[in-house]
Amino acid sequence: MDRPDPTPARPTRLRMARSGLRRYPRELLRSLLGYEHPAAEPGVPVDPQSARHELAAVWLGHATVLLRLGGMWIMTDPVLSSRIGVKIAGRVFGVGRMPGATFEIDRLPRIDLVLISHAHFDHLDRPTLRRLAAAHTHVVTAERTRRLIPRGFGKVQELAWQAKHVLRGISVRAIRPVHWGARSAFDRRRGYNSYLLEGGGRTVLFAGDTAFTRAFDDLGQIDLAIFGIGAYEPWEHQHATPEQVWRMFVASGARALMPVHHSTYPLSDEPIDEPMQRLLAAAGDQAYRIVGSRAGDLWVDSAEPPQA
Repeated sequence: MDRPDPTPARPTRLRMARSGLRRYPRELLRSLLGYEHPAAEPGVPVDPQSARHELAAVWLGHATVLLRLGGMWIMTDPVLSSRIGVKIAGRVFGVGRMPGATFEIDRLPRIDLVLISHAHFDHLDRPTLRRLAAAHTHVVTAERTRRLIPRGFGKVQELAWQAKHVLRGISVRAIRPVHWGARSAFDRRRGYNSYLLEGGGRTVLFAGDTAFTRAFDDLGQIDLAIFGIGAYEPWEHQHATPEQVWRMFVASGARALMPVHHSTYPLSDEPIDEPMQRLLAAAGDQAYRIVGSRAGDLWVDSAEPPQA
């Protein structure tokens, strides 16, 4: 697939190998030993009163956001597992979730729509999806990922770039990011999406994973933009730096930025607290526009929707 924008050079194989050796042997050993990081008390992310608002959002860790939009509950890239990776003989081999708030699926509201940006294990987590599967829940996902979605959902809709799906008054349009969609070394043709959601007089951009791109510049009025800010070291050619995220956010014209994809799973070389520090520095005196940066904090849009 062609790239819509120039991006930083891919790191050398030696650089990637060194990066992996810093984490994966330790995480595989922890997988074998059954070690998990101590969890904090379960979070209660949603006040029932938030259902009265046209737009509310809470970050549940990594790229998982629970949205209230147009009277519907929407969840992006649901990943709530204590460890993500390949399951062998009943045990998951991969990276463990960092200490922090945990969120129990049975304490969440009934989900109407699930968005899957791409098939990477840290975005398409089959154990979490199995627990969310229900006849009333629809899934919108990237091309050639339908077969990875567990059974039990009411409908699974794949979207190509610029294609649109409408569910009960909520419009979902797929946008082309700068990333890749493979789940393994043998399925390089899987799709990868960002999404623009419109409903109830509000608009939300969920960027998913992306390097720097101008794809979000001319999308109209956006109330909330959700951007990943971590996993850029050494993967800047696929994950934007915090400074690049701030540039994309400002160029999009969005009113508020919810930073995600940080402080949850150890996937890259930057220190765990560096992405937020760099984002706040990039924002300067505009840092008040950054919302919901701590897992479990509910953000409610208090602005009046635009008049038709």
